[in-house]
Amino acid sequence: MSGTILVIDDSPELLLSIGATLETTYDVHVATSGEAGLKLAKELHPSLILLDIIMPGLNGFETCRRLRQNEDTRDIPVIFLTSKDNQDDEVRSFEVGGVDFITKPFSPVVLRARVDTHVRLKKQADTLNYLAIRDSLTGLFNRREFDDRFERECRACLRAHKPLSVMMIDIDYFKHYNDSYGHQKGDNCLQAVADTISKQLQRGRDLVARYGGEEFACLLPEADSDSARVVAEKIRAAVVALAIPHQMSQVSDTVTISIGIASTHNCEGRRQELLQQADASLYRAKNTGRNRVAYLLEQ
Repeated sequence: MSGTILVIDDSPELLLSIGATLETTYDVHVATSGEAGLKLAKELHPSLILLDIIMPGLNGFETCRRLRQNEDTRDIPVIFLTSKDNQDDEVRSFEVGGVDFITKPFSPVVLRARVDTHVRLKKQADTLNYLAIRDSLTGLFNRREFDDRFERECRACLRAHKPLSVMMIDIDYFKHYNDSYGHQKGDNCLQAVADTISKQLQRGRDLVARYGGEEFACLLPEADSDSARVVAEKIRAAVVALAIPHQMSQVSDTVTISIGIASTHNCEGRRQELLQQADASLYRAKNTGRNRVAYLLEQ
């Protein structure tokens, strides 16, 4: 299948017609009301939504407005369907966030062409968005995305009265590794460590980013210092288990990492401070022997 299409319309005949036109290429799902459509859109995150304007309960305009208000669905393109050739409806369709407008009855060929075009545009936009927030070498989130997510998670933890922890991670004696084994091996090492860190983060909102050079940053929403230390030790041990040779290391004959942790129950206005505390903890871990975890008590 080339993608998932969600059709929101209260006409059984139209739903059958659209399904017959698109189902050979797309995975087509249907909803007969705006309320049901909103729920399905959040569950499926389709490539495209075909949305009728006139429906009982939530009309198409209000349904689209709510789609745009939800972070999970705001980027899904919407093509409006209507039986009226009404310029005011067409203008309003674009005002509320639609990407196209088709008047019923429509030709299956035209419908297919419009759908194909907007699905292709959505895939291109998704690719560009992915590249904008990812580190090209490791595939992890980049520093800009980490900073954006850090701000959002701070607000969420404040609202929920939950703790938040940050970890800064550094590969021990990585410059020596590059000098000894070469930059290609260094890149391979970074990728292996990045993948290992990512695999230890089990919860959906946990995030790891390449923060710069051989340094990584982890965000652990709703995790206190005790929980963060457990995760940090798992990460440290998993990197040791990779057994990547490092003859130039002064702490081990394989690649190791040092980790600094900072935790708080109130990060309001303190994001930069929390990062500095995690960095200070990392500095302590490196100064006390490396290949270890250091942390500051929760503030």
